[in-house]
Amino acid sequence: MDKLQAMKMFVATVDAQGFSAAARRLGLATSSVTRLVDALETALGTTLLNRSTRQVSLTEAGARYYERARGIFEALDEADASVADRGEEPVGVLRLCLPVEFGRRVIAPHLGPFLARHPALELDIDLSDRLDDLLDGRYDLSIRLGDPSANDELVCRQLGCFERWLVASPAYLAGRDTLQHPRQLLEHACLRFRYGQKARPWRLVLGQESLELNVSGPLRSANADMLREAALAGTGIALLADWLVREDVLAGRLLRVFPDWRASPGTANDSINALYLPNHRSSRRVNAFIDFCAGLLGRHG
Repeated sequence: MDKLQAMKMFVATVDAQGFSAAARRLGLATSSVTRLVDALETALGTTLLNRSTRQVSLTEAGARYYERARGIFEALDEADASVADRGEEPVGVLRLCLPVEFGRRVIAPHLGPFLARHPALELDIDLSDRLDDLLDGRYDLSIRLGDPSANDELVCRQLGCFERWLVASPAYLAGRDTLQHPRQLLEHACLRFRYGQKARPWRLVLGQESLELNVSGPLRSANADMLREAALAGTGIALLADWLVREDVLAGRLLRVFPDWRASPGTANDSINALYLPNHRSSRRVNAFIDFCAGLLGRHG
């Protein structure tokens, strides 16, 4: 028995949820797939699959074996891709972590043309606003907004910049005193982004004048789009990235508040950064996506 081939048949059977479906995917006879899985169980001395007339399911031992076997094949694919990835064209799977709304609104609409230019490349994308650690090898590349990682083991490349705008709906501002100075924000319902458990004041700068305001309000969230929706509903004033609310401002659904002042949460910067491990410096996959993002952000300001 070719054990690696038998493991491949087993993983394919689980993924396809049946011997016949696995055989069709692999272009083999069902009896060949069944025979190899049976031989694998015999060699291991345990039952990996519960069989019925309609489907198969994993036993407890089978579930453990499946995870290990699948990891082996993913590692083999990665080993092959790591060699091919030093060629002229990006090849293989690129594992990415992108901020949730930035990934959905700024990156996702342009992935079609990018993948069409690189047909041998496959993207595996997670959306998360957490500062995920690249050191465990889970991701090849992470895009982060604002403060880059301070970890010396990571390469940080700035791709572009963004602004943060103070915005509120016309309905919220109607009937209230005209806002003349940012200190008046202390009297308003402010919708705040949650950075872990630590509160950050809103910092506003105009020329030589700088203010740090410990604003308060009825809503705090780690999801920027929730704050945007609340602002649209007239709940209060939000401090949000320009790329998130630009269309709302242009359409008049939101109005900018103190547009002459540069605003940020505390001392947070306005950079958009790509983070990756040093061993990916020569990766065609990583560099292709970095170039794509840099060009995209350059076009969209």
